[in-house]
Amino acid sequence: MKLYGLKNCDTCRKALKALEAAGKTVEFVDVRADGVPKDALAVFHTAFGDALLNTRSTTWRGLDDAERARPALELLADYPTLMKRPVIEDGAKAGDTRTLGWTKETQAQWLS
Repeated sequence: MKLYGLKNCDTCRKALKALEAAGKTVEFVDVRADGVPKDALAVFHTAFGDALLNTRSTTWRGLDDAERARPALELLADYPTLMKRPVIEDGAKAGDTRTLGWTKETQAQWLS
């Protein structure tokens, strides 16, 4: 299982702590320090569409209109902190399960 997020993100830390407490083996990928492979970004974009792009982030607010008009995958490749987080994936589950965010529904799915 992999969790893509930021090490200083409270939500990512809560998700990681809860998953590990539930006995899950989690590989944490810090999108700022480690980046996100382009093929993984493409898979995430296919799964979540435009919801993957965090338009409420400080990084987004710092972009000008021309930057914001670029395709989402290009923006995410250049600014990985624009990715909504956490993205959790588990290739061991049937069909490579992926979720975006740490909602009650996501928690129920991963912690049950």
